Amino acid sequence: MEQQWVKLLELRRQDIPEVAVHGAVAWVHGDSVVRTLGNVTTFGRSLMKPYQMKVFARELASGYSPEAQAIALSSHNAEPSHLAAAQSMLPGAESGLLQTPPSLPMPGSVSKVTTAERWHHPCSGKHAAILSGCKQRGWSRDNYLDASHPYHDAYRDALRAVLGPSWTPSSTAVDGCGLPTHAMTLKEMATLFAALVAHRTQDWIWAAMVDRPELIGGQGRLDTGIMKAGQGRVLAKEGADGLLGLAIVHPDYPRGLGVVIKIAHGWDPRMMGYIASHILMPLGIAYKGPEAPSGQVCIMYL
Repeated sequence: MEQQWVKLLELRRQDIPEVAVHGAVAWVHGDSVVRTLGNVTTFGRSLMKPYQMKVFARELASGYSPEAQAIALSSHNAEPSHLAAAQSMLPGAESGLLQTPPSLPMPGSVSKVTTAERWHHPCSGKHAAILSGCKQRGWSRDNYLDASHPYHDAYRDALRAVLGPSWTPSSTAVDGCGLPTHAMTLKEMATLFAALVAHRTQDWIWAAMVDRPELIGGQGRLDTGIMKAGQGRVLAKEGADGLLGLAIVHPDYPRGLGVVIKIAHGWDPRMMGYIASHILMPLGIAYKGPEAPSGQVCIMYL
């Protein structure tokens, strides 16, 4: 599949480019495309966690702490508060059902964890939530990773509730955590993020993320920093290999503004921070992003 990448930014020193970053961006208001840069199809990865939890919006609405609800939506750093929240969703006797790959904390994490364990995987909160929700639905739990499991049918239905009943993924693969992940265009992803704004009062998902951003990523994480700066007006979620989704509340976009960014060379929080700041600051969200290195100037092509 041919991907149409475009230049998003350069770092220049005395007008000589030293770094160039390519990628793609889509802006959607409600279900109307506002603007696109590039045209790529990619797997949703962890960007789709809000919709993976839409399946259990009712089951997880009560009986779980706000911290547990937040960690269900996270790609966490395996900090102590993250592990406590994730483990609270699954009784100790059921922890053997967890099928995340044994992992160390994410690179750059401040966690002191030094052993690879299933709970240390950044998606362990989501997996624990899926297991808890499946128990309430009466679904089998030993095979929840299988693409044929009813959870995944329900997840696709949650996507179709926004993208239309005829939507089908262009491809399906296995994500790093072992669950299926679906490929879609950035415009489709941005439409899904716009809908998070429009539907933010319909369930617990928006509040769980924006009220406890430190549990969604953790110390030093981009999505956590953006949501802290946004003060409830922006939901942000990182996705592996260069994805960032933004769901923005703004009076100029009453049906919700969804923005999804994909960096071609993979996850790069510094470069993504420049891009996110350039998008958010004009909308009144004071996320300043990183400073350019001494002697360099950041030139944006957005």
